[in-house]
Amino acid sequence: MSYLARARRCPLSADLSADTLDTLKPARARWSAARADATSRTRAALHRALPALGLFAAARLAGMAFMALWAWHIGRSPRALLAYSWDSRWYAHIAAHGYGRTLRFPGGIVQSDLAFFPLYPGLIRAVTGVLPVTGGTAGLLLSWSAAGAAAWGIYLVGERLHGRTTATLLVLLWGLLPHSIVLSMAYTEPLLTAFAAFSLYAVLTRRWLWAGGLAVLAGLSRPSGIAVAAAVSLTAAYELVRLRGRGPWRLWAGAAVAPLGWAAYVLWVGVRVGDPLGGYFAVQRGWSSRFDLGAGSLGVVQDLVTRRADLGFPVALLVVGVAVVLFALLALAGPPLPVLVYSTILLLITVGGSGFFESKPRFLLPAFPLLLPLAVALRKARPRAAIVVITALAGLSFCYGTYLLTLASMAL
Repeated sequence: MSYLARARRCPLSADLSADTLDTLKPARARWSAARADATSRTRAALHRALPALGLFAAARLAGMAFMALWAWHIGRSPRALLAYSWDSRWYAHIAAHGYGRTLRFPGGIVQSDLAFFPLYPGLIRAVTGVLPVTGGTAGLLLSWSAAGAAAWGIYLVGERLHGRTTATLLVLLWGLLPHSIVLSMAYTEPLLTAFAAFSLYAVLTRRWLWAGGLAVLAGLSRPSGIAVAAAVSLTAAYELVRLRGRGPWRLWAGAAVAPLGWAAYVLWVGVRVGDPLGGYFAVQRGWSSRFDLGAGSLGVVQDLVTRRADLGFPVALLVVGVAVVLFALLALAGPPLPVLVYSTILLLITVGGSGFFESKPRFLLPAFPLLLPLAVALRKARPRAAIVVITALAGLSFCYGTYLLTLASMAL
């Protein structure tokens, strides 16, 4: 029976249906308008960020080209160096075979793949299941995409805090850090930075559900993803205290879900090794990685004074020292609470942790807010001075990145 026939037999139901449709029309119109407005604002934000993204892409492409020319000169494959160096091989193996690989070395060192968080290898596996590419290529595609997304998120945070010029300089500085070659490798730092930047932006714009959800993904990306969860949850707690507990449900929900990604993987590893609360940290100790308030790092610094070391060790010490100074300048400038909490925890994890001292500059790559004081200073400087500083940083970044991948014997 047709709708019109049913309506004739039951005019009341037809009237009700018509009334219902009339009621839904404004709601649908409002929803469509809101969606169109959100799309428009996203396009506008991306358009504003295009100069910064272009400079970032140029910096990273130039750095990769410089490294590739030298790699070809010495008979090595640039792709293999970017896709299968150090930790990249662990991620590719997890993506292909799952967890379960353990290597044992003299001195009680036990390296288990459980130390690596699951999101990045899971994404590699997903890409290889859809595209006819190897795990290494999939890892590079993911890292390059994540680096571009991270640059956009960094721009949004910088623009929100200091305007477009500072935001553009912030993105460019991030792309020219001494260890920025890692942003072009099959590593997890670009992924974590992307989630962290957009989560911080969501907190700054009071989008609590987005902030919490992105914090979950950050927590599944790297151990230091806990810094994102802390920034979201502590800021939400401050807001709840300020509002005397009368905050909206989205605020409560964002704060509650933020640490779940990190906590879920840590507990899963703990259950797998038979120690739910301490198992993951035991796995990290097998890699000689533990939080000892910097005692291990101090020992490395003492060794640098008395022994000859690979170039990467004194450079790592210099980078960490500069990061501490930049953090002090950032704190004195009075940044928003989530930015300060995120930067504090990342720096504390890096400085206070032992093991792989040469990798500490890489661990600091996601700490992009530390570059805000330098970006503000360059914005205020004379154009010629700013160009000289940026050119010098580019030369250092390209040369040192090439050294790390083609000549250094230490782990990156």
